[in-house]
Amino acid sequence: EVRLVESGGGLVQAGGSLRLSCAASGFSFDDVAIGWFRQAPGKEREGVSCISSRDGSTYYADSVKGRFTISSDNAKNTVYLQMNSLKPEDTAVYYCAPVFLPAIVCLEARAEYWGQGTQVTVSP
Repeated sequence: EVRLVESGGGLVQAGGSLRLSCAASGFSFDDVAIGWFRQAPGKEREGVSCISSRDGSTYYADSVKGRFTISSDNAKNTVYLQMNSLKPEDTAVYYCAPVFLPAIVCLEARAEYWGQGTQVTVSP
């Protein structure tokens, strides 16, 4: 059974930082892309960042480049998202998901499995 548990969200002021974690189980971490996605109220879910477990290549949405950093610990089957210089427009529920496609298309992929998400709220 695929299971994803996100944590680390919270309320932070603009300019602050948060670190999200995604603990994954139920699938091989050897060759998969793991993505962070977010959904703000009234908006569609969007890809934020992806990482390839195979070669560590990373991809970012333009809106978060230079502010967010994705990383993974394959030994722990865990992916992280370090979010710095947060803006009110980053407010959303953040989800992680495995994408069984090349990481380069991960941000636009429709994932099959999702965690429960973690709320990130950035106040002005």
